[in-house]
Amino acid sequence: MTAIESGVDTLAAVEGLSVTLAGGVLSVTIDRPESLNSLTAPVLAGIAEAIECAAGDPRVKVVRLGGAGRGFSSGAGMSAEDVSGSGGPGTEIIVQANRAVRAITALPHPVVAVVQGPAAGVGVSLALACDLVLASEKAFFMLAFTKVGLMPDGGASALVAAATGRVRAMRMALLAERLPAPEALACGLISAVYPADDFEAEVDKVISALLSGPAVAFAKTKEAINAATLAELEPALERELRGQAVLLRSHDFIEGARAFQQRRSPKFSDSLSDAE
Repeated sequence: MTAIESGVDTLAAVEGLSVTLAGGVLSVTIDRPESLNSLTAPVLAGIAEAIECAAGDPRVKVVRLGGAGRGFSSGAGMSAEDVSGSGGPGTEIIVQANRAVRAITALPHPVVAVVQGPAAGVGVSLALACDLVLASEKAFFMLAFTKVGLMPDGGASALVAAATGRVRAMRMALLAERLPAPEALACGLISAVYPADDFEAEVDKVISALLSGPAVAFAKTKEAINAATLAELEPALERELRGQAVLLRSHDFIEGARAFQQRRSPKFSDSLSDAE
């Protein structure tokens, strides 16, 4: 079997995800604009598989990760079952988010996150796992986990701290505040911010520069910088998975999810109860 026969052409279609290859650029687009590109386990698995396949496809030089419509991703979607408390969600979505983050950071090729609007929850994790995060001036970043009684996952506890330091990471995680793109740039969270009207053209310029650059040098550079700055990523992924597995069974998560759906402030019990 040739590299191409085992590459991105072999990918199965995933509902809510668009994957195209043209001119050396693999475009992976979360295509669920009706929910601001909320993430499901199958979509995250599809992102991971596409990027894993890209590693062995010689036609791929750059990966462009983005979202359809007006936002990048609102994070993990919550179903009616999650809110009802009838068992709550499992950890499969976290497992697949971790797989996607590992695939992005391990890929030898540059991965560019294109963030034209909101990036929240695990959507922030996906974006920050990328090598360059390009944002529109209309974009914002928000670790919204504690609003529903959860903790950051998808490697966010390591990725945000690696980019901004402990103080900013703690504020983002604990207070779940929106961080507008200009502020995200100022604190080192993202790579660049562009005016909304010029955004797509500026993204194209960056991707063109990567396409014409030295691929082997890029791969070695990415490997070296990630090794120097993301040594805690793998332990963080495991810690987050264990912690979130507990929180997903807690009363506080059910209350947070219900409050979110009902557009009210949650009343947390500060107890894990039988989830402890």
